[in-house]
Amino acid sequence: MVITFSAVLFGLLALIKPLQKNRFYILNSALIIGLAYVVEHNYFRTTPFAPKTFLLLVVFQFITINFTTFLAYYVDKRAAKRGEYRIPESDLHTLEFLGGTLGALLGQKILHHKNKKKSYQFIFHFLIVVQIIAIIAILRYLHLI
Repeated sequence: MVITFSAVLFGLLALIKPLQKNRFYILNSALIIGLAYVVEHNYFRTTPFAPKTFLLLVVFQFITINFTTFLAYYVDKRAAKRGEYRIPESDLHTLEFLGGTLGALLGQKILHHKNKKKSYQFIFHFLIVVQIIAIIAILRYLHLI
């Protein structure tokens, strides 16, 4: 499982240049690989690149990307209050696009961050629509709906 997750996550990192500068994506990848290591060595093993392994990757990605996105919102909100270097909006949108929409919504509601900027909200809502369309397309391809 660790081999599969590492190959997929670091493969994306190598192929997609903006991810290389996004420290929260790197943190997210480290969390997923660490979680996979703990599960694999304490509970059960899976075959590398098996469908079950990729399903676990999706579950781990969902959990960690939302945590990481909320953390990014927290760090950016704290930096805004202190007048320090901010996290680029493109990094926040990347985390949202990778599945961190719920973490972003929590960050906007709990921290009251990025919830009034109209240009940011337009892109955020556009990403939600894109994710919904992608989920429907995947479910139809799998003949689940």
